[in-house]
Amino acid sequence: MKPNDHDPLHAEVLGERRYLVSLAFRMLGTVAEAEDAVQETYVRWYRLTQDEREAVEVPRAWLTRVASRVCLNVLASARRRHERYVGPWLPEPVPAHAFPAATPAAEDPFEHVSLDESVSTALLVVLESMTPAERIAFVLHDIFAMPFAEIADVVGRTPGACRQLATSARRRVQQSRARRASRAEHDEIVRAFAAAARTGELSGLITVLDPKVVLRSDGGGVVTAARNPVVGAEKVARFLLGTLGKNPGVTVLEQQTPDGLGFALWDEGRIIGVVTLDEAAGSVTDIRIMMNPHKLTLWN
Repeated sequence: MKPNDHDPLHAEVLGERRYLVSLAFRMLGTVAEAEDAVQETYVRWYRLTQDEREAVEVPRAWLTRVASRVCLNVLASARRRHERYVGPWLPEPVPAHAFPAATPAAEDPFEHVSLDESVSTALLVVLESMTPAERIAFVLHDIFAMPFAEIADVVGRTPGACRQLATSARRRVQQSRARRASRAEHDEIVRAFAAAARTGELSGLITVLDPKVVLRSDGGGVVTAARNPVVGAEKVARFLLGTLGKNPGVTVLEQQTPDGLGFALWDEGRIIGVVTLDEAAGSVTDIRIMMNPHKLTLWN
């Protein structure tokens, strides 16, 4: 049945789109996949009869459950898709506050991630290491404050099992957070890294990198990027200085991201790359360079 644009219920459901994309992005890690999941959710909503739609007491709750199930199915095949991906697969970096959650968890802020952190590339990388059920349970409970009884209906487990899934996921997140410095310390280390890179001196850049630093560059086979991770301070430093030397027309500017201070790569008035970094013990430990234009959709 074709929806009536003047139907208040129709308007209410369409008004949930930003919320649903926000939810799906945290579950899937790219804007395109999140939008596809939301589109499928709406398709399922409009497959209902008018009477069935009117019988739904809380449309947002119905849409949330269905979108989460769609994301669960996508995540089940994600590992195979990532294995076919050209070069390293990285979650899509987004501008700070791009996807605010409409119903954040109102518990101990030290136990739960902030809304800003919940869309950070660093956290999304940790979420990638989880099982689909763990990821769904964590996002729904810790970020969107959904009760475990409702999460159980999404993942097909008991509420107790869902609580265990979220606890296991939270433990991984907390372990990752424990290794990172404060936001102020992060930005200070990043600025030291930038200053060392600007000098063009290999030895100076090596000193701000962790000996086991890892650089990953995601071009998706669309643009030139390193096909494999670059590991080790000297190799990473040589790669960075070499890349900067080969691209004199690219301007590197500081850019605030949900991960803290990072960099935007500008060319002819457009952002062609976003760099986010992790640090520990005063050194840069991870460098992520997103060059795939399909994963820079919100930057230009």
